[in-house]
Formats: sequence, C-alpha cells, structure tokens
Amino acid sequence: MQTRWIHFPLHPETPEEGQLLKDLFKNRAPEDLSAMRDNMRNLMKEAGLPYGNRTMTYNSRLAQELGGWADTQDSSEDIHDLLFRAYFVENQNINDIDVLVDLAVVAGLDKKEARRILEGRIFSPQINKDWERAWHDGITGVPTFTSRELYVVGCQPYEVLERFVNHLNELQVGD
Repeated sequence: MQTRWIHFPLHPETPEEGQLLKDLFKNRAPEDLSAMRDNMRNLMKEAGLPYGNRTMTYNSRLAQELGGWADTQDSSEDIHDLLFRAYFVENQNINDIDVLVDLAVVAGLDKKEARRILEGRIFSPQINKDWERAWHDGITGVPTFTSRELYVVGCQPYEVLERFVNHLNELQVGD
C-alpha cells in the first residue's frame, strides 16, 4: 500500500501574518477555547505527539507547496514532521518563506532551490489539484485517510485505523 499526502485547504482565508486563535473563533466563549485547546493537547498526548501553547493560526498554503516539492526530493528529515513541529509546537508562521526555507535546510533540502520553489509558486498547480480533489471528495477535516472510495475522517483511535487498513487488505486479497 502506498501513502501519498493530499493537501487540504484548512482555513485558506487566514491572512499572511496569521490570526489569533481567539479571533478565528471569536464567536466562542473563552472557556470553549480553553476546552478546545485542552482537548487538542490530550489528543496529541494520546498519539505521542508534542503540542505547544498555540495562540495563533497561520495560512498553510506555502507550507503545503513546500511539502509537495519536498515529496519529490531526497531528504534526511521528513519535512511534514518539521512543519508539524513548527506549527503545533513552536507556534511559527508556516506562511513565512524564510521560516519555510530554514525548515527545508533542516530537512536536508537545497536552500536556494527551496526559496526558488516557494517564491515562484512552482508547486501551486499541484496543491490546487489536491484542494480540488478534497472539495470533490467532500473532505471536511484532517486527517482524512482514503482508499478505494472509503474514508476515515478526523482524529481516530488506533483501532479504527487498524480496522480500516485490515479491511483494505481484505479487499485487495479479493481482487
């Protein structure tokens, strides 16, 4: 089974400089925001993932374009893991080209080429295709796992993902 990242437009209206989470969810009470943050922290902890004290959300479009390019390159570190850490743990603006180029270098990717890719928006058409696919398939949340027109949406327990993979394996055997 092959895995491929399909990028998704999560809050594409977010301005380049980012937005305070309290402004993104301005119609929610402060205690609701606190509960959302606690829930996310608990989900991350259960999954064994780090989670920082995020106060901002950032537009992820350029990060997705960097990830799309990085997937075509050999690198020593997974750019997606680095982007996750930058966003969810370190509260960095993953829409800032300098931040993204620095992450590309940490991943073992060429600095000048990463900047050229980002400034020239070279992978924008690929990300557009991914977004169109997400809209077409009715994907409304992340993560979404899909194969053979079957979907598992959102943060799910390991057992759910295991059943999904086992079901796909059974379908493959039947082919």
